[in-house]
Amino acid sequence: MLVTLALALVFFVAPTDANQGFSQRIFYFHVSIAFTAYLCFGLGAWKALVHLWKREPSADLESYVAIHQGVIFGSLVLLTGSIWAKISWGHWWLWSENQLVLFLVLFLFYAAYFMLRFSVDPGPQRANLCAVYALFGVILVPVSFLAIRLAQQFIHPVVFTRNGPAFGGWILVTYLVSQVAVVVLAYTLYRVELSGKRLDLRLRELRGATA
Repeated sequence: MLVTLALALVFFVAPTDANQGFSQRIFYFHVSIAFTAYLCFGLGAWKALVHLWKREPSADLESYVAIHQGVIFGSLVLLTGSIWAKISWGHWWLWSENQLVLFLVLFLFYAAYFMLRFSVDPGPQRANLCAVYALFGVILVPVSFLAIRLAQQFIHPVVFTRNGPAFGGWILVTYLVSQVAVVVLAYTLYRVELSGKRLDLRLRELRGATA
């Protein structure tokens, strides 16, 4: 329902930007997905800390699923950002833009998480290594976010300033609804994947017990 409401607001209620025209509507998806990816990586780091601190049996799996969702949404950030940049500014990508490169580094760092995880046999050692890796990766999140705030180039506009958002009215309402919708969608996908992974582990245990 939230996603449907967000789509209705984006395409039928929010005003068309005077400079960028219809293509500016991708902003509602791009920014919402970006913040959601950051939240997923943050959740993965938190669950990793819980694993190392309290040794909760489920924390490692929860961290893995959160990071997996973060990488999925991170790929969507790169895709929507590239489309928006090409339409609005004529560039798919600029290596000179620090904020773009830093997010790519963040994305690739977490993509490499899976290389680490699946190169080690399941067990406490893999869980510990992945937890430490996830905690190191979350340091890149504020660096990537602040790069946009500090950027001086035109390719990536700053829409949130110290004085609040640089827009209001239906634009702000549409963005807030879109942000909530994407976060709820990500959480739903997280819960669905987590349930599937737990069921898969349970089935493996049963097969091992009956073998």
